[in-house]
Amino acid sequence: MSSYYEKLLATGKVKCIDEEIPFEIPQGWEWCRLVEVGKTETGTTPSKSHPEFFGDYIPFLGPANILNSKIVSVTQGLSDIGVDYGRIVPKNTILQVCIGGSIGKCAITDKPVTFNQQINSITPYLCNVEFVHIVLQSEYFRLAIMDKATGTATPIINRGNWETLLFPLPPINEQERIVANITELTHFLGIYSNKQEELNKLNSNMYQRLKKAILQEAIQGKLVPQIAEEGTAQDLLKQIKEEKLKLVKEGKLKKSALKDSVIFKGDDNKYWEKKGTTCECIDEDIPFDIPKSWAWARLETILNTGSARRVHAKDWRQAGIPFYRAREIGKLADEGFVDNELYIDLSLYEDFSSSGVPLPNDLMITAVGTLGKVYIVKESDKFYYKDGSVLCLANKYGLCAEYLKMVIESPFFKGQYRQESQGTTVATLTMVRLQKYFIPIPPLQEQYRIVETYRNIASIMS
Repeated sequence: MSSYYEKLLATGKVKCIDEEIPFEIPQGWEWCRLVEVGKTETGTTPSKSHPEFFGDYIPFLGPANILNSKIVSVTQGLSDIGVDYGRIVPKNTILQVCIGGSIGKCAITDKPVTFNQQINSITPYLCNVEFVHIVLQSEYFRLAIMDKATGTATPIINRGNWETLLFPLPPINEQERIVANITELTHFLGIYSNKQEELNKLNSNMYQRLKKAILQEAIQGKLVPQIAEEGTAQDLLKQIKEEKLKLVKEGKLKKSALKDSVIFKGDDNKYWEKKGTTCECIDEDIPFDIPKSWAWARLETILNTGSARRVHAKDWRQAGIPFYRAREIGKLADEGFVDNELYIDLSLYEDFSSSGVPLPNDLMITAVGTLGKVYIVKESDKFYYKDGSVLCLANKYGLCAEYLKMVIESPFFKGQYRQESQGTTVATLTMVRLQKYFIPIPPLQEQYRIVETYRNIASIMS
């Protein structure tokens, strides 16, 4: 096999680039750098301290506006003044996200647009724009981007590295034939996809019903057997109480946290709740029986509920510490990644740290919009969140976060806040309401066994 060489025009130096070549290409094709295919740009955002720069003269795009190879939901724009401070590209330009969990997704513009610095663009000189788009969407190009990207938690590729990525270039006639063939294949795939979608919908409905039924079995103590050697939930609640006393003495917890209630089953076989010196029958509030080794508790007994400090719009940044609203937490809960456009300064984050920030195994729950989406904070996470729209359930006492997520996302738990939301204009979850909801507690080891068994069943079903 012949070697590949590259001549640097600036110096005239020739070097072997065999190690960079990812695969062989047909005779008549050439390898080149992306920058040779078209004009490349990186977006920019005009200063937000000048509101007159923003308007509806020309669309202004961010990563969230690129979805499934299309430009969608454009709500922002620049004014005829602001366009001079933005980065404008013409129709038939390819925009590609260069940062975050959706790095690599791209779309072709159908009119002139502007875009922010989280996007790179290429306007082809002579190449078929659809062919260039196909290459930029390919698995090869995605891997090439990730190989050149910097950062771990938030990968990013700058324009300098992006435009030097290798590009397989066929003759223009062949580019057009490739595009035509892929367009035809896409048409047939679309027909198949619609049929498959109908089948998937039927399967999904069945899957969701079965999943809910198994979830309900799990939180009623019917999914795994109880093991006496694992102790009881009463033992666990006693340990939590002792830990709270310790934290109060150390000044790390308010005394009000010690005013937890105790829920028990009386000699009359009814559920009672003891608060201080008073007892009240709550049998009608308890939806189902649980094993003797389990216990009912209010959520505030096992988790410390908290809300964020206020972050004003003037404190939003284009880079820094991620700032999540309900929509971002919801996407993290569903998909495990998010296209984030809002950040705050590290200094502000550190200032807020004194009053608490999300820690590993805490549970973030959406409190507006789609209520009750739960995201478990990871070891690598470092973010802040919007007050009011997201609540933090601090898992200070070491319970199994995955089990708690299962309960909070169960039909039983959702029923508690949906019932309270009936008749309201906008459904919301408040910290005061959330901490009063009931939750069934198994012994700690059983919590982990429940999660493992549920995962295994879910894996088989999928």
